[in-house]
Amino acid sequence: MADEKKQDDIKNDSESNVNQLEECKQKCEEYLNNWKRERADFLNYKKDEIERIGFLAKYAKEDIVLKILPVLDSFHLAKKQLPDNLKEDTWIKGFLQIESQIAEFLKKEGILQIKSVGEKFDPSVMEIIEESEEG
Repeated sequence: MADEKKQDDIKNDSESNVNQLEECKQKCEEYLNNWKRERADFLNYKKDEIERIGFLAKYAKEDIVLKILPVLDSFHLAKKQLPDNLKEDTWIKGFLQIESQIAEFLKKEGILQIKSVGEKFDPSVMEIIEESEEG
């Protein structure tokens, strides 16, 4: 009888160990699947953040350019109104050098001046600012 009880205990312990092993395997698989899901979520987040940062950088650059263009326009207007007797003044040459630096900066950023006077209106590269009576 004692041997039968021992065998039953061993059998119960063995079944218990098998059940525990199965539970551990299930938990292990569950943890692995959760880890894979989190990893995929993180990679998607990382990709989205890179796109968002690129988008922000593009529009921050655009904002800066839009703020610099009126300054460059003011330099151009001042240059047109410059009296001949001041064209050789070193101060004036310095200011004109600043204009050149701004224009060069914009050129390096891919911003090019589009010649539009006398050209047919092209909405892909031109913007209507004012309409004249001439037509």
